[in-house]
Amino acid sequence: MKAVNLGVLFLIELGVLAGAAWWGFTRDVATPLAWLLGLAAPGLLIALWALFGAQKAPHRMHGPARFGFEALWFGAGVLALLAAGDTGGAITLAGLVVVSKSLAAAWGQ
Repeated sequence: MKAVNLGVLFLIELGVLAGAAWWGFTRDVATPLAWLLGLAAPGLLIALWALFGAQKAPHRMHGPARFGFEALWFGAGVLALLAAGDTGGAITLAGLVVVSKSLAAAWGQ
């Protein structure tokens, strides 16, 4: 069950990145700017995760700082989906994050 949860967490991370990209690509702006936003938004989230959230991140956070970082990082994906007009997707992503991260914390993942 723990391995399944790790897989779900990975899929949730991909969902956050997809939500950020979708937000950018669906902005009502000139096409080049929409492409820039659609690529830059997930790019920024990837950079933040690489610096602070990944297992081998150079500035990996622990304890309450880690909780805050993850709340903001995963919350950014939820907010991106809301801003893109996908309320159902945002609610689903938020629910999956809460359940999966709660299980991960209980299991020490």
